[in-house]
Amino acid sequence: MAYSSFLVVSSLLAFLSLLFFNGVVSIHAASPDDATSTICKKATNPSFCFNVLKSVGTTDLKGLAIFTLNLAHDKTIGNRALAQSLASKVADPELKDRYDTCVERYNDAVKDIEGAKGYLGKGDYNGLNIKASATMTEAGDCLDSFTQPLKDPSALSGNGEAMENICSIILVIANLILGLA
Repeated sequence: MAYSSFLVVSSLLAFLSLLFFNGVVSIHAASPDDATSTICKKATNPSFCFNVLKSVGTTDLKGLAIFTLNLAHDKTIGNRALAQSLASKVADPELKDRYDTCVERYNDAVKDIEGAKGYLGKGDYNGLNIKASATMTEAGDCLDSFTQPLKDPSALSGNGEAMENICSIILVIANLILGLA
């Protein structure tokens, strides 16, 4: 009897060890829709989150983090290029200064996203969280420069909001991986 209990416990421990050390961190969901729902209900903009994650097709949190980090990286580079273009073409010196500020913010954001990718690769989810939060702050700082008169007539503000929303998704995923959400 003791031997059979030992076998059951050993088998269970072996199974749990395989799940734990396999390197795959899956959300406790039966389908990608359940994973998306779990993440998006905690995101800053749930409808934006659902639109972003609806086609990913995985419940693996690391895979979702990679997907959203790549999306954030692409969006950040695009925002930086748009701000550079606008700064080079605008006649108003105050608006030019604001665009130049956005270029600086997005330069920092690109570095933060690249750092976040590095932390994810190392399994440092606290570092991922910190860098995603920093990226969100950089995008917000660009947006804040247009809260005064001389509103931004370009797509830069809308793109900055999208960046913040993507970073919100990354933060939720990082927190889920850390068990904080």
